[in-house]
Amino acid sequence: MVIIGVIVGFMLAIQFQTVSKPEVRDTRDTWQLREDLLKEKELQSRLIKEIRSIEEKLNEYETEREQGKGNTLRNTLEELKQEAGLTELTGPGLTIYIEQLNEELILGTSGATLSPDLLERLLNEINMYGAKHVSVAGQRVINTTVIRDINGETKINGRSLTKFPIEIIVLTEDFTVAEKLYNQMQVSKSAEEFFIDNLTVTIKKPELSIAVPAFEDSIRIRGMEQVKSDKGDS
Repeated sequence: MVIIGVIVGFMLAIQFQTVSKPEVRDTRDTWQLREDLLKEKELQSRLIKEIRSIEEKLNEYETEREQGKGNTLRNTLEELKQEAGLTELTGPGLTIYIEQLNEELILGTSGATLSPDLLERLLNEINMYGAKHVSVAGQRVINTTVIRDINGETKINGRSLTKFPIEIIVLTEDFTVAEKLYNQMQVSKSAEEFFIDNLTVTIKKPELSIAVPAFEDSIRIRGMEQVKSDKGDS
């Protein structure tokens, strides 16, 4: 009986709470409802526009994927050629000239020559200060470029560096880097090293647009073999 009494009391309490709970009515007037409805419609319109925009982009991507494979390959090839130094490039940078000292300052010596070590040290220095593309006496410097002494002559890419002045063109990422490179070279000790070899280094002020030539020779790739296809193998 006690259990039944508890259950009946619990049911009466729920019924009383249900009856006594006031009904919540929407107290917004007509204008508020119209404003809320307008906001909902604007939100819906924006969502529809965004969905259409995304669908258009997806269609464009699909079209590019289907029709632009050739363009992608050409662009990739062009980028690889630029990285390999096979194209002429223009951009911000500066020019460096290596010249012989005047004969009266050479103290009776027969002349001056540019050694491979001295040139390599200079190139390493300008690379450290932000050089991106470099040419020496019209020869593009790339990863496979060799600077060495052959029969008493310094050669780069197989071309002799015997005619002075020797022009070095340096391209940088932007004009700010070119200015920083110029300032660094002004306080560099390279000039002293060149002076010991009866040479002078003149660094021109940065320019907004100068050009480095393309690498002229064919790039030889060694130590690589063609991959054989496994198709048809049993």
